Amino acid sequence: MVTNVSSVGRNGIHDFILIRATAIILTLYTVYMVGFIAFGPELTFETWSAFFSQISTKVFTMLALVSILVHAWIGLWQVLTDYIKPAVLRVGLQFVVVAVLFVYLFAGFFIVWGA
Repeated sequence: MVTNVSSVGRNGIHDFILIRATAIILTLYTVYMVGFIAFGPELTFETWSAFFSQISTKVFTMLALVSILVHAWIGLWQVLTDYIKPAVLRVGLQFVVVAVLFVYLFAGFFIVWGA
């Protein structure tokens, strides 16, 4: 019988859908950024600042950042549950990963929206 190591109410279908959804968001964000760089005006500090001062760019950037963090969490959770067998070590590493991801989230928020 397969045991649930540390799912805490999660299931594989939920993770599968989240990974696919975040991958789609990240692909669209990449197309958005490449489109601006390739087809936009000459890239100067002023154009870059104006581009990132738009609310739509800020919201899309934060959505992409959250997508990266969700994608990373699911991937790292799977690796940690597959390869780290001692529960105490695994939970400790998962805590460190979550803490680092929250630091990235708050840093991204303050960088994009200003403090």
